[in-house]
Amino acid sequence: MLFLGLLLAALGGAATAAILTVRGLGAVLRKGERSRSGWLRAAALLAGAGAVAMYAWGLLHLGYAVMRAEDGGAGSFPIEPCREGGSQLASQVDGYGVSYVPLRFECHLSGGGTYVTSSVPGYVNPVTSVLGLITASCGVLAAATTQRARPPGV
Repeated sequence: MLFLGLLLAALGGAATAAILTVRGLGAVLRKGERSRSGWLRAAALLAGAGAVAMYAWGLLHLGYAVMRAEDGGAGSFPIEPCREGGSQLASQVDGYGVSYVPLRFECHLSGGGTYVTSSVPGYVNPVTSVLGLITASCGVLAAATTQRARPPGV
């Protein structure tokens, strides 16, 4: 069930990224939006599309790790994504968990504690964060520029 939720979230993220990309490109190509606030708005939309797409990419990796972990066939113990910690550590695994911020797959140890696997590529969380900060910065600057450009009382 978790796998299906992650897959649907990733598909929703991909659709959202596509919509933001189209709107961002539309803002770039629109003749009336050649002002500073228009360019900042377009940059915010495109960076936001990149952030959402990168997060969706991470969700796909996380979903694949969950699918492998829930596979109950022969050789399903220790949990497949947790085997990368080495056979000594993998033999102590008694479950797993997922984290959404930051995206990661965690293996829970029977003696307490967890360790994070490399199921989600290492670049996903930093790139998502940087693009999110760029989105927020450009959005705030675009709003501030638009407010200054309006005459008082409008």
